[in-house]
Amino acid sequence: MVMSEPWINIVWIGIGATVTMDIWAVIQKMLGMPVLNYALVGRWIGHCCRGQLMHQNIRQAAIIPGECVSGWVIHYATGVVFAILLIEIQGVAWLSAPTLLPAVLVGVITVLFPFLVMQPGMGAGIAATRTATPWKNRLRSVVTHGVFGAGLYFSAVLIVWINHP
Repeated sequence: MVMSEPWINIVWIGIGATVTMDIWAVIQKMLGMPVLNYALVGRWIGHCCRGQLMHQNIRQAAIIPGECVSGWVIHYATGVVFAILLIEIQGVAWLSAPTLLPAVLVGVITVLFPFLVMQPGMGAGIAATRTATPWKNRLRSVVTHGVFGAGLYFSAVLIVWINHP
């Protein structure tokens, strides 16, 4: 049962939105599209914790013990942080009456984090400039983050429904 404490609902919204994003990744993979391997996120963060923020190619960096688990934990924790961002922008009242547009806009805006931090740090360049198909990769990232934003909204609607049957 979901409790009515705002912070608990925000955590569930972040988790729900991240699950939505992961379902989208499964669909993309079934269609033969490449998807992010979260073990590489764990590897990158592991190296960041050891002082190496930038890589030519994160796939060629030394494996970090536990990188797969830590990558997935970071993925879900980031989803919760982005849910907090939405509530910071919209206010706690949004939790009682969620609307789609702000959630999707926040989701799309969150693409700035991979474009400006993760991709350069992992060797893909700013906004995937060092990849074979930068515009295709950018579009996929924006769509994926839009799906995450829709997941923020639908998770909030579900929580409102559960809390007020």
